[in-house]
Order: sequence, then structure tokens, then C-alpha cells
Amino acid sequence: MEILLITVSILLIAIALLQSGKSEGASNVISGGNDNLFANRKERGGELFITRFTAVLGIAFFVICIIMGR
Repeated sequence: MEILLITVSILLIAIALLQSGKSEGASNVISGGNDNLFANRKERGGELFITRFTAVLGIAFFVICIIMGR
């Protein structure tokens, strides 16, 4: 079970690093930038897959941790 947890953890870290930054707009609020051209676009293709795969890995991580904690 520990090997599965380590594998899921490494995959989760790698996938999280591959995601594009969604908080770029917050820095523009502070600095006064006005780059909101692509702020409301939907995720498609690879971005959507990475987002969903991250959610699945996160849920799997918590489930494995709860099972191991018992």
C-alpha cells in the first residue's frame, strides 16, 4: 500500500507542476495590469484532461491515506 501511495504522490506532484497558472489574474489586480483577454476562456483538450486527472489523483491520495490510517 505504501508503494501505491508513493506512486500517486509523485504523479500528483508532476501533474500539478504541469498545470498552467490560474492565479495570474490576482497579481494583475495588485499591479494594475489589464490582461483579461483570456481570463474567461474554458479549458479544452489537454488542459481539461490534466485538471480532471489532478482531481482523480487527489481523491485517490486521500482515500489511500484514510485506508492506511485505520
